Amino acid sequence: MIKTNEWKLEPSAGGERQDRAIREAAQLLRDGQTVAFPTETVYGLGADARNTAAVEQIFAAKGRPSDNPLIVHISDRTQLNGLVLPLDETAAALMRRFWPGPLTIVLPVLPGAVSPRVTAGLDTVAVRMPAHETALQLIAAAGCPVAAPSANRSGRPSPTTAAHVREDLYGRIGGIVDAGPAGVGLESTVVELCGPGAVRILRPGGVTPEQLREVCATVLVDEDGMLPQAGRDGSQDGTEGAGPDAGIAPDAAIGAANAAIGAADAGIAQGASIAPDIAAPPGADATGAAPALVSGDEASAAPAAPRSPGMKYTHYAPRGVMQLVAGGGENVRAYIQAEADKARLRGERTGVLAFEETAAQYRADVVVACGSLSRPETAAQQLYAALREFDAQGAAVIWAEVPPGDGIGLALLNRLVKAAGRRVVYV
Repeated sequence: MIKTNEWKLEPSAGGERQDRAIREAAQLLRDGQTVAFPTETVYGLGADARNTAAVEQIFAAKGRPSDNPLIVHISDRTQLNGLVLPLDETAAALMRRFWPGPLTIVLPVLPGAVSPRVTAGLDTVAVRMPAHETALQLIAAAGCPVAAPSANRSGRPSPTTAAHVREDLYGRIGGIVDAGPAGVGLESTVVELCGPGAVRILRPGGVTPEQLREVCATVLVDEDGMLPQAGRDGSQDGTEGAGPDAGIAPDAAIGAANAAIGAADAGIAQGASIAPDIAAPPGADATGAAPALVSGDEASAAPAAPRSPGMKYTHYAPRGVMQLVAGGGENVRAYIQAEADKARLRGERTGVLAFEETAAQYRADVVVACGSLSRPETAAQQLYAALREFDAQGAAVIWAEVPPGDGIGLALLNRLVKAAGRRVVYV
């Protein structure tokens, strides 16, 4: 077990105490250790991006797959000079508009600038400048670019508080800087450049497609982590169900067709205890057609070598088996309640992830209201804490309502799809 140092930063503590904590944490980074620290999105687990031995400690502490690249955090744009090849105008414009902030840009890496473990063998590196004073002070004091994924065990919900970091990583890392809860609650948006004035969103996050279109004429969305498409007959043609009810933004500029996954099999992944009886939900048509299901099989959902963190593996997942339910509001609520009732009869502890407007309508062992549909930013802030609440209360099977897919809702939807292992039912 590693000794985990902790520093709690409080405004009332005074500047010298805060400065000392930053200096001590920065020294750990310079010494090749790992330190968890807050950003405006989630807590990150940092190490010197140039030091392979230090970066390997990130992978060991998290149990992170070795082919999953890391985001490099900087405190000043001048640090880019030693990290990446000369910027084009699109990248520069994005930085002027969104840095510091929750936007990560994939850029051509300067050979030898960072450990090959950071880039996972790619010729690019993902870089961002966080909009959090503590993070910026720590990176500047360390005097190095800091590689930092989320500070949680791989596959678990990301941490939005220092308590979440302790739960997952205490005794595995060198230190935790506690500066209170994160603000956005979801990770940064990751984009790659695909031509003058054009970007592709590899992972939606705190910067929305609508905001990106203020800078870029063309904004595409990678298919990974979007809501799998299925017709009501169970076929996957990538077109039916792509409207607003399915949570896919209809604007052609971000491409509903681009976002379609087209899973290989219909039905719930083998071995999942959730929804074992596939029957027409209340309100189904007179033919008794069953709800359309998309498998949790990830074999065809992502490339072998992910171009960005968060693209290839199941992420953000609670310990219980989770399923998303998409469709009209009354059908969704009726289906979830019917399935939860059946699961309780089987002796399973049930959970429902809903919104403030609908949570009171469910009967389950654990019902968690995750923000408001009218204020989706609150749902984003609360999502990971909500998923951890199901773990704390021992929910074995969980059903989740699907949020609208516009604005920050696109990132929220992406995280839910990942958390559910792409198990989606359409009702």
